[in-house]
Amino acid sequence: MLIKSDFEVPESPDKVWRFFDDIPGVAACLPGAELTDDLGDDKYRGNVSIRMGPVRMRFAGTAEIRERDDAARRIVVDAAGADEKGRGQAAMSVTANVVATARGSRVEVAQDLQLSGAAAQYGRGMISDVTSVLMRDFAVNMQTRIDAIEKGLSPDQIKTGSAGGLTIALRAMRMALGRVARRFFLPYQPDRT
Repeated sequence: MLIKSDFEVPESPDKVWRFFDDIPGVAACLPGAELTDDLGDDKYRGNVSIRMGPVRMRFAGTAEIRERDDAARRIVVDAAGADEKGRGQAAMSVTANVVATARGSRVEVAQDLQLSGAAAQYGRGMISDVTSVLMRDFAVNMQTRIDAIEKGLSPDQIKTGSAGGLTIALRAMRMALGRVARRFFLPYQPDRT
């Protein structure tokens, strides 16, 4: 399933691109993600915890930077993992592009996600909503981290917000309910052609 999203930050494209050089810092900004080992050669081991409705899953796996194009400000990361309780697997290829805007930078993200097991039972809408919530939190955490680094704080001193799994699930559910309500309550608009 291909999920596309983007977010803007009021920072120069070069500054945002430099942020993506610090993979542990990038991981620290994604709610539920934790790097446990740097395996060298742009490969990492880690965990991702996510809540989809009533199910909380914790995936352990690896991520590898497959491509990094400094001129185009484009990075491609492949990740794969399995739920620690054996309830499913996930594989994902993430492409991020940093693009200049009038107010700073836009980060365009395309995620090609494959799920099996318990996580695969949720529809595209729920998965897209959870992804949207995670991207919003990531953008806020990224800005917080860039600001803290500019103030001279070390990576260990930087605290980023991390919503719990239940909070993320509730926010995603609210998005889904809002989408349904808009469809249900929008007045009928007859075709006037």
